[in-house]
Amino acid sequence: MLTVGTKAPDFKLPDQNGKERSLSEFKGKKVILYFYPKDMTSGCTKQACSFGELYPHFEEKNAVVLGISKDSVASHKKFEEKYGLPFTLLSDTEKTVIQAYDVWKEKNNYGKITMGIVRSTYLIDEKGIIVKAFGNVKAAENPSQMLSELG
Repeated sequence: MLTVGTKAPDFKLPDQNGKERSLSEFKGKKVILYFYPKDMTSGCTKQACSFGELYPHFEEKNAVVLGISKDSVASHKKFEEKYGLPFTLLSDTEKTVIQAYDVWKEKNNYGKITMGIVRSTYLIDEKGIIVKAFGNVKAAENPSQMLSELG
C-alpha cells in the first residue's frame, strides 16, 4: 500500500466506454479509488453494487468512485450494464496503475500461491493526496466504510 500523506500517482486509463480518464481530471473532488480482482465475481459484484447504491451519498459529499481491475473495457461495459453501475470503471490490462498503487501481490488461495489484486481502497483528497489507505478490505462492507470516512 502507498503511504497516507503522499501524492497519489496520476494515471491515464480507458473507462468502460473506452474514454481515456485520468486522476488529475478529478482535482477539486474527493476520490474513492478502489481496486478489485475481477468483474462479475460474487465479491466484486457485491462491492460494486453497494458502491452503486450509495453513489448519490458520495456525490452529496463531493466525491467520485473509481473502480480499477485488469479486466478489459468490454468486460467493464458488460459489468456496468448488467448491474446498472453509475460510476467509472477503469481498465488496467497492463497492470501499470495496479502496480503503481502497490496492490498487485502474492496471494494464498486454498494453499495455492498466485499473483493478483489485493482488494484495496484509497481515499484521495481534493488536492490529490492520499488521506486513507485500506488493504484486504471486505467487499460487502467497504462502500459503507468509505462513505463514513468522508464524514
